[in-house]
Amino acid sequence: MRTIMAKNPHDSFSFSRRYFHWKKKGVDDEGDEDMVEILNLNLNSSSSSSKSEEKEKGKTEEIMSSQMRSLSLGSAKAPRKKLSVMAVSKLRSALALGKARTHFTSGLGTKVVGTLFGHRRGHVHIAFQDDFKLSPPFLVELATPTSILVKEMASGLVRIALECEKRVQKKGSLKLIEEPMWRTYCNGKKCGYAMKRECGPEEWKVLNAIGPISMGAGVLPGPGNGAESEGELMYMRAKFERVMGSKDSEAFYMMNPDGNGGPELSIYLLRV
Repeated sequence: MRTIMAKNPHDSFSFSRRYFHWKKKGVDDEGDEDMVEILNLNLNSSSSSSKSEEKEKGKTEEIMSSQMRSLSLGSAKAPRKKLSVMAVSKLRSALALGKARTHFTSGLGTKVVGTLFGHRRGHVHIAFQDDFKLSPPFLVELATPTSILVKEMASGLVRIALECEKRVQKKGSLKLIEEPMWRTYCNGKKCGYAMKRECGPEEWKVLNAIGPISMGAGVLPGPGNGAESEGELMYMRAKFERVMGSKDSEAFYMMNPDGNGGPELSIYLLRV
C-alpha cells in the first residue's frame, strides 16, 4: 500500500477536489450557456409531450368509464328480472307448502301438557294443552273407570289407542284431534268408546286446581261424602312429546324428567 501524502500542506484530500476539475467563474461561459439552452429545450419538449400524453390518457379514461357505465347498467337490469322471477317462484312454493301444512296445524305444539283426571268411581278424562292457562284443544272422556286405569298404570307400561272411522275426505274436513268419537284400547284390550268434550266449568275447576304443576300425581277432595258422590278426584300430569306421523295418525309420549328409560304412558290417535 502506498501512503498518500499531500505535496503541499494547502492541498485538500476531499473527494471532489481530487477527482473533479471545477472550472473557475468566467471560463467557458459560452459552453455553459449552450448547455442551459439545450436543457431548457429538452424540458419544454418533455413537458409538452407529457401534456399530450395526459390528454390522451384522459380521453381513454373517459371512453373506458362510459363503456363501464353502459356495461354496469346492462348487467344491473338483467339480474332484476331474474331476481323477480326467483322471488315469485319462492313465494308460490311457500304458499303451496302452507296449504299442504294446513291439515297438520291444530293448535298444539310438539311439547304439550297432558293431564289425566277423574273421580275414583267415575270416568277418565284426558286433556292436552300448550299451556295450563289455555283451553285444551283436545279433551276426551273415556268409558274406562279411573280405578281400572290406575291399576293398569301401577302394573307397568300403559298404551292407550284411540281409533276413529275414516270418512270420505271433503273440503274443511275435521282434523284428527277434532274427531267426536273414538274406540278405546288399553294395552290391547277394548275399553268401550271415548267422546270429545268441551272444557266446561267443572273441567276448568279441576285444571285450575292442579295449577302450574308440571309433573306429578295426587288426589283432590271430592264434593261430598253422600251416596251419589263419585269419591275423590285423582289426577296425573306430565309433559308429553307430540309426534305427527300423518294427517291420520298422531302419538303423545310421556317424557320422563330424568331422561332414563322409555315412556311409561303413550297415547295414540288413529284414523282407520
